[in-house]
Amino acid sequence: MNPIWIVDDDQSIRFVLEKALLREELPTRSFTNPRDVLKALDETPTEQYPQVLLSDIRMPGGSGLELLSEIKLKHPGISVIIMTAFSDLDSAVSSFQGGAFEYLPKPFDVPKAVDLVKRALEEVNANSVGVSSTQETPEMLGQAPAMQDVFRVIGRLSQSNVTVLITGESGSGKELVARALHKHSQRSNGTFVAINTAAIPKDLLESELFGHERGAFTGAQTMRRGRFEQAEGGTLFLDEIGDMPFDLQTRLLRVLSDGNYYRVGGHTSIKANVRVIAATHQDLEQRVKDGAFREDLFHRLNVIRLRLPALRERKEDIPVLTHFFLKQSAVQLGVDPKRISAAAVSVLTDFPFPGNVRQLENICHWLSVMTPSHVIEPKDLPPEVLEFYAQHKGSIHAAEIGAGLPQISSEDVSLTAHVASQKASALALPESSSDVVPSAFPAALHLSRVAERDQGLGSGPFSSASLHNGDALAHNEYAGFEGGHVNTTWEHSLELEAQALLTSGHNDVWDILSRKFEAKLIQTALSNTKGRRIEAALKLGIGRNTITRKIQELGIED
Repeated sequence: MNPIWIVDDDQSIRFVLEKALLREELPTRSFTNPRDVLKALDETPTEQYPQVLLSDIRMPGGSGLELLSEIKLKHPGISVIIMTAFSDLDSAVSSFQGGAFEYLPKPFDVPKAVDLVKRALEEVNANSVGVSSTQETPEMLGQAPAMQDVFRVIGRLSQSNVTVLITGESGSGKELVARALHKHSQRSNGTFVAINTAAIPKDLLESELFGHERGAFTGAQTMRRGRFEQAEGGTLFLDEIGDMPFDLQTRLLRVLSDGNYYRVGGHTSIKANVRVIAATHQDLEQRVKDGAFREDLFHRLNVIRLRLPALRERKEDIPVLTHFFLKQSAVQLGVDPKRISAAAVSVLTDFPFPGNVRQLENICHWLSVMTPSHVIEPKDLPPEVLEFYAQHKGSIHAAEIGAGLPQISSEDVSLTAHVASQKASALALPESSSDVVPSAFPAALHLSRVAERDQGLGSGPFSSASLHNGDALAHNEYAGFEGGHVNTTWEHSLELEAQALLTSGHNDVWDILSRKFEAKLIQTALSNTKGRRIEAALKLGIGRNTITRKIQELGIED
């Protein structure tokens, strides 16, 4: 791996960063001024350029912003992080306008600086993969095994004119596959014509496909060539073939069988020299059984079937596709390109994408316009993604903390860890420093538990009284805290109470624990808003009528 370059006239800054990066097995090379950096770049082979460079702004012998400008002009592939002890708006704006990856004000938290370098490396690597893939197959991106299978099939079919049936969910990229099949075939010099049979009214579809003669019907004032004629010598893509009207299926079958057809109102047979590729998101076998699709046409189309995987089946492609679509969106929408944090990518990767690649592309358009900052964080993701994450994965803060605390993985951070980190911040404890977290974390949470107990926040699995029997248990809660990882023992306590109720023969355990959970949430929200119900409902994400009804049902005194 190429070294991380550090540019700072302060020896202590260079020393600290060198040691911290080396602990992460990231080699470094240090400089004291921009002049030496530019000279070193001129003398260094391209393949040995740094992927990431950290630079101070104010140094003898040159400015970090001037260095940034030179690097982006001559070496745009290098990701630059700007550091400065003189934090001001002009410096921050100039850094981002100059193309800096991030702006890091001093004094900074060393673990966060290391994490920032790692994120810059991730983006550089992701971009390099995306560029490589785009150059090789501009129509499609994909490194997942399922997509590699698709690419292999396209390769095998490149020298064939056989009919292909592409199946897959809506938005999965069936037309892109059809275009790739055409581009890599012997018909690539011909025309690629696409028609969505479901989007054209039945009365017009026949004319669209086969054309019509003048006077064939009211309004047909001139002869018109159909899509088959337009695609002569090339490829005709029939999308959503499963929705084609039954009587038109007969005409299509004749063309596929003997290669001849007539324009609407015509009497002269026309020979078709067209390769047909069809696609559908429907189950054609079932359509045949239902009598909605001709069985003989199905077999004529189903010579080679190519199934395109849904995006949820190729999750490893989501990061590369996201970076690609964000860059594409910036160009198309005329906005500055946005970067996306590793935590936000992780949240996107967990999303099932019912709309597949098309939905991811639309989300990237949305993010390019709606994200207020230069970097997309989990909280910036669209509502449908956040709602899914909240329902299936828990608080979005877990992903944010996972990105902000290098010593705690996002998978291990729970709601309890989030509460503790907030308490640590309130106490001005340097929570992300590896040498203080083991002691600061339990202490902060213990104080929060004591405060909850003193306020009398109730009992049960969601209260400090249930989790702790006196201050002694406050220590035991974090007896399993090792290496920066937190055990979610509030969940364990819930499990124990549920087991106790189940063992005792209760058949309404769900109602009992759900009522306690809802009551605790509402009580906490009302306490936070000093009894203001509407504000509490907004913070909880429920309606005003819902919170009023719940307060009455649960007998909550506010």
